[in-house]
Formats: sequence, structure tokens, C-alpha cells
Amino acid sequence: MSAQSNPSRAGSNASHEARAPLDGQTKGLPAGTAPLSREAIAHAGWNVLREDLPLPLAVLKESSLAHNSAWMKSFRQMTGVAIAPHGKTSMSPELYARQLADGAWGITVATVQQLRVCREHGISRVVLANQLVGRQAIGYVLDELARDRHFQFCCLVDSVAGADLLHRAAMERNAGRPLDVLLECGATGARTGCRTADEALAVARRIADARPWLRLIGVEGFEGAIHGANASETEAKIAGFVAFIGDVAQRCADENLIDADPIILSAGGSAYFDIVTKLPRAFNGRAARVLIRSGCYLTHDSDSYAKAAARMRERMPEIATLGPGLRDALEVWSYVQSLPEPGLAILTMGKRDVSYDQHLPFPRMSFRPGTDAAPRALADGYEITALNDQHAFMRTPAAHDLAVGDMIGSTIAHPCTTFDKWRFMAVVDDAYNVIDSITTWF
Repeated sequence: MSAQSNPSRAGSNASHEARAPLDGQTKGLPAGTAPLSREAIAHAGWNVLREDLPLPLAVLKESSLAHNSAWMKSFRQMTGVAIAPHGKTSMSPELYARQLADGAWGITVATVQQLRVCREHGISRVVLANQLVGRQAIGYVLDELARDRHFQFCCLVDSVAGADLLHRAAMERNAGRPLDVLLECGATGARTGCRTADEALAVARRIADARPWLRLIGVEGFEGAIHGANASETEAKIAGFVAFIGDVAQRCADENLIDADPIILSAGGSAYFDIVTKLPRAFNGRAARVLIRSGCYLTHDSDSYAKAAARMRERMPEIATLGPGLRDALEVWSYVQSLPEPGLAILTMGKRDVSYDQHLPFPRMSFRPGTDAAPRALADGYEITALNDQHAFMRTPAAHDLAVGDMIGSTIAHPCTTFDKWRFMAVVDDAYNVIDSITTWF
């Protein structure tokens, strides 16, 4: 993957015609709505608090998106790293375009289906942060490399068997150029990746032997699957793992096994990307590009990544010079539909609408249509305690003033598993006017 300007998004609208348009059957859009384009939605004059859209409704706050975009750009400039944000978080071409416009080096994916979405929307530099296996997947990649000379792609390899599999396929398919790969390092008890430097070197040598069909362009790892007994131990283990990636890269460079210039070193999900900035920037006089892959920075959350961001500020105090940290941009709004007993409100959202894999949603605001001028912050004592498919159970204080029909705005604990529940999300300003929209392609 050579250095060049940001990948083009030419032809990015073509695939929208292949799927049914957004209309009144789409969750979050008014009943009876005729098929609408993104531009038409942005100019429809809708307001969430005026009940112009049905609830439940997932919204993205434009002010938070803009703030988070600017924050990450400043972080990259301060640390000298590049970013290929993980597309699996949102699977939204509109958000990919925003990230690329902000200077993202490319987009990361985890599956070939996600790669296909990127390609259909004109994204020309993609990292498959996973092993490439299976006839359909390998065939698609090699055919796409042959079809489009501007397409830049790499995948991971963590075994001699995996290198041999790709070598055979590349020779049979003959894309006319090498298949770029990153050597993957892993940690004991974690996910994929070579566990020892000797194992990694054996794989790297096998990739080098497969020239010109395969090309080793760098070394990669995923630190997010590494855990210790507490936060300090986890961070120490991750720091050691990052050093392991650097050591493997040095040994590969010493044997001239890496063909790319600059050498790619990649790690960094959304929780520990500051630690990854410690990766080396040169090997034997050859430059290295450090590539982080945070996918959740753009929308952030109110739980796991918020806590991770607080720890990051402790580990890297200079982050304070970047100003206020990342903000939660994603909210899910629902109605109070029932107050069946003291201390309990039932809301019109559930597992079909909001993430629940890491923590239940956090009710933050209430709004009474026709009465309130703006949302009111909910005091302590309001908590969502359970979700059914389409119902949320919210504990309330004994004395509260909620009424059936009130709107409740909740923040979320995990962006990834909220995005996958929505085909359409409204983008709103701070007054909840709908000013844009995004689509998802799960």
C-alpha cells in the first residue's frame, strides 16, 4: 500500500440504487413518506422534539460529530500517526466519507462483505484487519485487485498455512500484482496472531518466499483482546504487546522481509490507541507509518469508551492540550408508554433499537411535547433496568412528574451494536432540527 492522497469516493452513489429507497417503511421515518434522498431529508424541515419523526429514533448530534472529528485530527497531528477507522462500527458510507475528508488514510473492515460495501461506495484504500480465507472471499479480493489498478488493499496473515493458502490462490487467480499482507502478532489467550517472535518470523519468511505473489508491507496486532486483573495490569500487558510488535518488525526489517516503503505498523482500537503511538517510526533507516484503527471515536459513548478516554488522559496528560475530550454523539429517543406501577415507566424502545451487550442505555433527558421548550436533564434515580425486544423498563424515583407521552432521550454504552439496529439515522443540530442523515449497510 503506497503513500498517496486520500482515496477517491468517485461513483459512491451508484450502489444506492441497488437497495430499496428510504421511505415510510423505514424505521425512524414518518408513515407514508415517499422515497427520499439524503438531500430531501436534510431539507424536509423536520424536528425531533416536534414529533415530526416517529419514536423510537436514533439520532446523531452534529455538534458532537464535528467536535470528535476535530479532536481526532488534532490527536493525529500531535502524535504523528495515521488512522484507518474501523468501518464495522457504523457501516455507514456517509460517516466514512466524513472520516476520509478529515484526513483518514483509509477505512478498516473485518469481513469481505464490509469490504464490498466500501468498494461499492468508491473507497479505494481498505485494510481487512482479519485473515482472508475462503474461496468466495479470496476470489473477490483478487478479482477486484485485477479490475481496479487504483484499489489498495491488505489483509492479515498469522500462520504459514494462511500464507500458503493465499499464495496458491494468488498464483491461480493472477491479479497482475502482489496481494499485500500484514504479519499479525497476537497474545496468549487473546485472539488471532502469532504468539512468539520466532513463530512470526517463520510466517514472514514464508510470505517473502511467495514473492511476487504476496508482499509483506508491515506488522499488525490488536491490543483490545488483552486483559489483566485490573486496569494497570491490562495497560502494562498492552504496552508489552506493542513493544512485541515493534520487535517483530525490527527482526523482519533486519532480514529484508518487508517490501513496503514506508513500513506499516498498525494496532489501536478505540480504547488504547494512545499506547500504540509508542510504536517505532523507523527501522534501519527506513520510515514506518503508525496506523491506528479506532472506529468509535466519531460517535463515542457514555460507558466503556468514556471510561477508556478518562484513563487515556491519565496515561497521556498532554492530551489535555487538545481541549475537551470526545463527546457522546449518539442518542436513542423513545416515549413513555406506560406508568403501570409506582417506580416504573415502560418506554417504547428495546433490544431491537439500542445496544445492551455491554451496559443498558442511560436515560439522560426528558421532554414533554407541547409544554417544554427544551429537553430537561433527568435527575439521579432514573435507570433502565431491563429490555425486552420492544420495551424498556425504567426505574423512576418515587416522586417524579413523568406522564404517558413524554419523550426520553438515552445515551448508549456501545456504538457498534446500536448502529446495526438502524438502517437510517437522523443527524440533528442542538435544537434537534434534522439537518442530515446517514444510512447503514449491515
